Amino acid sequence: MDAAVADTAALSGGPPALQEAFARFHRTHAAQGALPAPVMHQARRCLLDLVGVAAAGSRTELADIIAAHAADQFAPGGEPAAILFDPRGRTASAAGAALAGGMTIDAIDAHDGHPLTKGHAGCGLFPALLAIAETEAPDMALDAFLAHLAVGYEIAIRCGIALHATAPDYHTSGAWVAVGIAATGALMTGADVDTVRHAAGIAEYHGPRSQMMRCIDHPTMLKDGSGWGAMAGVSALMLARAGFTGAPALTIEAAAIGDIWSDLGDRWRIMEQYFKPWPVCRWAQPAVEAALGVRSAHAVTPDRIARIRVRTFHEATRLMTARPADTEQAQYALPFPVAAALVHGRLGVAQIVGAGLRDAAVHDLAGRVELSESPAFNALFPAERWAEVDLELADGRVLASGPMTARGDANTPLSDHEISAKFHALMDEAGHGHRAARIEDMIMAGAGPFTVSDLVACCSVSS
Repeated sequence: MDAAVADTAALSGGPPALQEAFARFHRTHAAQGALPAPVMHQARRCLLDLVGVAAAGSRTELADIIAAHAADQFAPGGEPAAILFDPRGRTASAAGAALAGGMTIDAIDAHDGHPLTKGHAGCGLFPALLAIAETEAPDMALDAFLAHLAVGYEIAIRCGIALHATAPDYHTSGAWVAVGIAATGALMTGADVDTVRHAAGIAEYHGPRSQMMRCIDHPTMLKDGSGWGAMAGVSALMLARAGFTGAPALTIEAAAIGDIWSDLGDRWRIMEQYFKPWPVCRWAQPAVEAALGVRSAHAVTPDRIARIRVRTFHEATRLMTARPADTEQAQYALPFPVAAALVHGRLGVAQIVGAGLRDAAVHDLAGRVELSESPAFNALFPAERWAEVDLELADGRVLASGPMTARGDANTPLSDHEISAKFHALMDEAGHGHRAARIEDMIMAGAGPFTVSDLVACCSVSS
């Protein structure tokens, strides 16, 4: 038994679930290349997707505001961390860069997620762990960083499942991703087990347990709390190192959720991730998929459509905006993206920002969308998200999609080629297309002596 595992096993008073979770973590990292090949490949896919979404998000008003806030209010006392794709090349402390990075990625709702968490681990994990590594271990091999990111997914996703199983409200991702960041960041930087435990406890206590449905009903820049959770997670780690103490993290230590942790290292939750084909809320995507399928199968043009009936699960019917005033409302909508997809035959960033928000043809068609909920689809949520779309034509005919889920789920995954195409499209739209090939080669090929510093340089506009 290596020293790290022995230290974990000796945790005084530590519950078996915690001991086993972190012992398994250390065993996984005991030897280079110990992660299963499919898990490492999935981590590469997740990272590539997140970088592309960060580039797209950096062009939004949300990202500009939060980058300025991070640079002004989270000035680095030590080594600075780059703010992802900030057009002005600003830096902040690790906590500030994590805050800005998480909210920048969240600015474009195109990042990966896990169905049982009803949220997103990578959006907060990636910028937080990158900021910690940049300021403390810039020469870390990129593949080593990817391994930490992969295990971070495992910890964060289980924290999310545990919190949903034990808390009565539907909370944003920042609530539980903070715990994953604190624990993974502590382990990544070699903290002792007591520090890991206190960091997780501080992060859970101070993580933003904000109400997700409030943002669904009233879309604003608050989004999914991922950036605030990233900041809370990094701050919790720094506090624990300084001797600040925290209560036990119940999402890890509570006896009632022990089963959630019992398969860590055997079942890889990262393999259950979904990837989004389109930059809107995942709940809207089955309807978009269904509408595009009918459009393609019958060569339907918008002028022929009299009415659009969408049946889906209850939570998706809350996405009722037809004429969004800003990109946040466009992303947390269902009538608008369905109409945009039917008008343009695609749904990209251009359809949810700028002139795309004022498209008269989309507004007209979105006004003809009717939403209703299906008890059958309600019963399948959140593990599965379903919708069906009927297009009623002006001549009275009805074209039906039948029940559909969106591509990108674990059982209908996007191919590597599709993720690559999405990444390049996002990078091109953000004006960073000239960086795309190098970043993709760095992340996906796994060849060459690439380090954290190399990745930061490619994601820093000042480089």
